[in-house]
This record gives sequence, structure tokens and C-alpha cells, in this order.
Amino acid sequence: MSSVLDRPRVGGFASKRWMTWLPVAIGLAILYIPTYVTLASGIWSSEEQGHGPIVLAVVAWLFWQRRDALIGPSEPNVVGGYSLLLLGLLLYIVGRSQDILMFEVGSHIPVIAGALLLMLGNRALRTFWFPLLFIIFMIPLPGFVVDGITGPLKQSVSRIAEQLLYVAGYPIGRTGVTLTVGPYQLLVADACSGLHSMFSLSALGLLYLYLMKHTSFMRNGIIMASILPIAFAANILRVIILVLITYHLGDAAGQGFLHGFAGMILFAAALGLLFGLDGALGLIWGDRTRSKA
Repeated sequence: MSSVLDRPRVGGFASKRWMTWLPVAIGLAILYIPTYVTLASGIWSSEEQGHGPIVLAVVAWLFWQRRDALIGPSEPNVVGGYSLLLLGLLLYIVGRSQDILMFEVGSHIPVIAGALLLMLGNRALRTFWFPLLFIIFMIPLPGFVVDGITGPLKQSVSRIAEQLLYVAGYPIGRTGVTLTVGPYQLLVADACSGLHSMFSLSALGLLYLYLMKHTSFMRNGIIMASILPIAFAANILRVIILVLITYHLGDAAGQGFLHGFAGMILFAAALGLLFGLDGALGLIWGDRTRSKA
């Protein structure tokens, strides 16, 4: 009888705990729905930042997966919570008023972390550290950083692609980031630098490792260290394939459907190579058996 009577109390307690999050949810919606509208009509519609909505959906899913922790025991960290919350709100105000998306979007991390500390305490940050970290991949990089990275990447991709095709016997030359093969000239554009694929593959690789929860430090370390080289190599191969398509089939074929299709196929291949590497490393550093305790 006592267990039957206890059930409504548990349900009522859980309902009350969920209701305490209602002001937090309303506050976050007021803050960030205008931000999402701005992003959706702007950079999220571009190829370079098209992963933004996916990152946001993944973060929401990760929080939903651990939602039971949101109604657990509460030991608020008032000082740390208000400090982070005020920092996040300051970043948001500056970013929103000055049109600095890096500040506006980046404010998600301290605002949400501050709310967790105020509502639950330090335990919440330990529980939700990965979703908070993953928000980083949603933050757009400033233009001067993108330009500073993209330029050297394009130079390296162009040079290596030229050297490999020259060794293979193709009549190819290079001036800066412009490749000349036969009668055709191809400009290695910003999208072909590999920065976007490196960013996306890093996000997927980190999410993959978090979900797999490997216990081997060496296995996790090697996989993380291999992400950027795999993405860079895949992008070099993409440029080589586009040069070969243009040389053998003409400029229309190289700039048409096959241009975008080659990028998608090679990104999928890079992801498959990452998974294959993980499987091979598992034969050497398998996961240790976890204790149920």
C-alpha cells in the first residue's frame, strides 16, 4: 500500500522540478530565437556554415538524452552561476548590438552553464560538459581567422595536387592557387581549401568518440589526431579528381554536378576511413570491461 501511495508523490515531485525550469526555458527562447532567425536567413544558408543547424540539433538531443539529470538533487553554485550568466549575457548584448556573431552565438556556453550551476550546481557541469563543448562547432569563426587559415591551405592543396598529377604524367602547371592542365585553368577556391571539411569532420569525430565511450586513451588520441590529416588528404584527392574530370571530360563537367558530388563522396569516404581506423585500433587497444558499479 505504501508503495502505491508513494508513486503520485514521485510524479508530483518530478513535475514540480520540471516547472522550475520553465522560466529558464522561456528566457533562453527570448534570447536565442531571434539569433536562430538571423542565422537561418544568413550564414546557415551558406555551404561553409550549413552544419550549424545540425550542431544545434545534436546539442538539443544530447541534453534530452540526459534530461533525468535536470531534476536530480540540487546544490546551487550561486557565485559561479551568476558569474557565468552575467558573462554570457554581456557577450550576447555586445554580439547582438554590434552584429558580432561569434560573441552572440558563443554566449550560449556561459549562459547555459551559468543556468545549470544556479539550478543544480557543479554536478550539472560534469554531466553536461560535452553538449556545452559541442556548441563550439556552432560558433562562426571571424573573417580574419578564416582568411588566415584558408590562404595557406589553398596553397598547400594546390601544390600537392600539382606535384602528384605531374608525377602521374599530366601536363599541369601552377600559378599560386590556379592550376593549368591542358587547355583548362582551374582556380582552387575557398571551398576547396578543406577548412569546412576539417571543421565538420572534427565535429563528427568528436561526437563519435563521445558516443562510443572508448576506454583506451591511445585509441581516442590517435583517432582525434588523425581527423585533420584525413580531411586534408581527402580534399587533395577531391581537387585531383576535379582536375582529371575537367581534363578528360571538359570544363562543363568539372564545374557541374560532378563538382558538388565529388565533395560529398570524398567527405563520406573520409568519415568511413575514420571509422575503419577506429575498428583497426580496436584490435590493438580494445575497450576494457567496465564494472557495473
